[in-house]
Amino acid sequence: MVQLRPYQQEAKLAVFDEWAKGNQRTLLVLPTGCGKTIVFAKIAEECVRAGKRVLILAHRAELLQQAADKIKKSTGLGCAVEKAEESCIGSWYRIVVGSVQTMMRQRRLEQFERDFFDCIIIDEAHHCISDSYQKVLNYFCDALMLGVTATPDRGDMRNLGAVFQSLAYEYTLPKAIKAGYLSPIKAQTIPLKLDLTQVGTQAGDFKTADLGTALDPYLYQIADEMRKICMERKTVVFLPLVKTSRKFRDILNGMGFRAAEVNGNSADREQILADYERGVYNVLCNSMLLTEGWDCPSVDCIVVLRPTKVRSLYCQMVGRGTRISEGKTELLLLDFLWHTERHELCHPANLICESEEVARKMTEDLEKAAFPVDIEQAEIAASEEVVAQREEALAKQLQEMKTRKRKLVDPLQFELSIQAEDLANYVPAFGWEMMPPSQKQLAALEKMGIFADEIENAGKASKLLERLDKRRREGLTTPKQIRFLESRGFQHVGTWQFEQARNLIDRIAGNGWRIPYGINPSTYIGA
Repeated sequence: MVQLRPYQQEAKLAVFDEWAKGNQRTLLVLPTGCGKTIVFAKIAEECVRAGKRVLILAHRAELLQQAADKIKKSTGLGCAVEKAEESCIGSWYRIVVGSVQTMMRQRRLEQFERDFFDCIIIDEAHHCISDSYQKVLNYFCDALMLGVTATPDRGDMRNLGAVFQSLAYEYTLPKAIKAGYLSPIKAQTIPLKLDLTQVGTQAGDFKTADLGTALDPYLYQIADEMRKICMERKTVVFLPLVKTSRKFRDILNGMGFRAAEVNGNSADREQILADYERGVYNVLCNSMLLTEGWDCPSVDCIVVLRPTKVRSLYCQMVGRGTRISEGKTELLLLDFLWHTERHELCHPANLICESEEVARKMTEDLEKAAFPVDIEQAEIAASEEVVAQREEALAKQLQEMKTRKRKLVDPLQFELSIQAEDLANYVPAFGWEMMPPSQKQLAALEKMGIFADEIENAGKASKLLERLDKRRREGLTTPKQIRFLESRGFQHVGTWQFEQARNLIDRIAGNGWRIPYGINPSTYIGA
């Protein structure tokens, strides 16, 4: 049987913990290539062992087959199917893989008792906000629910927060790369300006028909740039329209590439994909067909010629190349100088940056570089620049905070002192997170030294309390120590050890509450 990786085991336990806490609908976020199917297969197995009946819900036949295959391989359990003419009614299998297009039909739903399924697992959960999914989920409203998705953007997360009650577990792309589970990613911006200002918007993203028209004049130039950079790489190109995809395939072949094209109506699709994997072709052009449910680990170059505002879609496209493979050293991601009137287009920075401010800075830096740049290193550099700029802008405000005659530390001062980018940029997603903080939370924060009047929601209060508890266990400074020492000019006390701060405070106290001779607070880094 399949052995779960450490983070997969943590994810599985976290889901059951959320259900045990009463959060009936919870989310699991794993980047593409990190084995989300294996995780929910093992969760389904545990449910079956407990006597529960499980529905795996997805919107594409490939995902349903993939789920059934992985469940069989990893647990030995078979699956019944609820799709088109196939039905699970009368089957003795306890796991059902179901098509949402089939399940949403009223006549189909009414064949089931409302308590027929004890647990529902939604693959690619970012789709579940749609009416078709909601109809199924609302029918089986008492079932435990798990949504599984690759990294969603904040807009997605806020929308998913209307469906789910909590985020059980999130494993990030940087963690997966650092641990060696996914390929390092290098991004290169191609110095070619493509004008999208005339492209319209539909359902929150660019209109594909308009994109095809806007892209058409640049196809030869793009192919020429690709010839300079990725002639020897195994490349997947995402394009907005089938006709654009076919045209680009022909252009690439005319320049010496071995390119093929696949779309939803390709009769020989399976053969083309198999030939691509074997190396018959080195470029695969497609019009959004390969965003989900297709894996070819040896892909080492992704070209996104279907610009998007939707981060989850962008992650899916790039995710086709993030898996590790023998002989593969990194994934090369080609980006372009898309000219738009607004700053909402997805770039490589959006794969890794939590802060929009850092993402913008990283995108600017990548545009200036004339060579591939590791996105983790680029994010670190951009983050340091943004923090420095922000600290300079906030210096006056922070100085005022540090000199206020109160014993408690302002949340912003605490967050910047401990360099907690995630806390400073926190946005509530789930319903309970948006509620006002409870009196219990406020009392706990004040007891620990945080000025709680400026905490606006329960989610932020919860995050702060978790961070304070973690810092206590790791022996780091308390808010009261930060407040005292930074009011006397010491910098970033939040990064110090508790004992280091206590010893300095004792020295100051022993010196009549004056800074001891020979200590310069602005440059002091501790002993």
